[in-house]
Formats: sequence, C-alpha cells, structure tokens
Amino acid sequence: MFDIYHSDEGDKWRYTLGRAGRPSLFVVGLNPSTATAEKSDPTVSRVAKVSELHGYSGFTMLNLYPVRATDYRTLPAKVDKVAFERNLEVIEQVVGEQLEPTIWAAWGEPVTHHGYFLRARDELARRLAMYRPKWVRFGGLTAAGHPRHASRLNYDWRFEPYEVQD
Repeated sequence: MFDIYHSDEGDKWRYTLGRAGRPSLFVVGLNPSTATAEKSDPTVSRVAKVSELHGYSGFTMLNLYPVRATDYRTLPAKVDKVAFERNLEVIEQVVGEQLEPTIWAAWGEPVTHHGYFLRARDELARRLAMYRPKWVRFGGLTAAGHPRHASRLNYDWRFEPYEVQD
C-alpha cells in the first residue's frame, strides 16, 4: 500500500510513511498511530486524500515524535533521546532530498501536551531552514494558534502559508 516506510525498534517507532511521487507533500503530525506499510489509518487516509485533491502525486507522513501511540496522552512524560534525535535526522534527510519542499504543519493543539513536541517543532524549523521549505497549514488555526491536526479537517479547506515558530 505504501512504498515509503521507515521504522525502528520492531516497528514501535515510525519515521516515514507515504507514497512516492512528484510533486510530493511532507506532512508533520504529532506522533504515529496504527498505519503500517500494509494498512492505512484514518489520519493517513485523510492526508492521502488532501494531497491528491491539491495536486500532489506523493506524500510523506512525518511526526514530531516517532513513538507509536493511538493517544498522545499515553506517551511517556520523559522523551526517549535516541528516538527524538533519530526522528529529526530522518526528517532532515528526506526533506533535504527534495527541491523546494512543501511541509504541511499538522500537529494540532496537543503539541503543547509534552514539552518534547514543542522542542521537536522548534528544532525542525531550525534544521530545515537551510532547505528553504514552504510551510503551510490546512484550514484555520486552533483557538491557541496551532495548525489543525490532519484528523480534524474539512476537505473544502485550502492550504495557507504557516510561520513555524523557532
């Protein structure tokens, strides 16, 4: 089903998931859930549909933290430093391989739940700046000013520029 897939630790950590194609859209969510190389999940299905509706032949799902959880609140309070760093390295590598990358910020309000989510967001913005990505959000912002999570969307929305914080 997906030809882009990179995981680690017996598939407990997922770094990338998607479909190859040009142009391609990078999507940064919060943390991976149940989707695998063989099966999608509701969020990834929405991402695939939005990317296709907006002219992207491919997409790569990335996350601020690679540890799988169906509920971000069940993730450990303390960051796994190896998972954190490896995730940032993989994201930098895949984004750096594309000319003029477009990155959809799609982490939602829960980005404030664990401090490491915000640290990852800020570190990604810093590391990716040299590639001059075009950051976008889909639809409006949450009440607190965060880009909406990809599981909470309306297909009639449009991509709009997003200023990622650093």
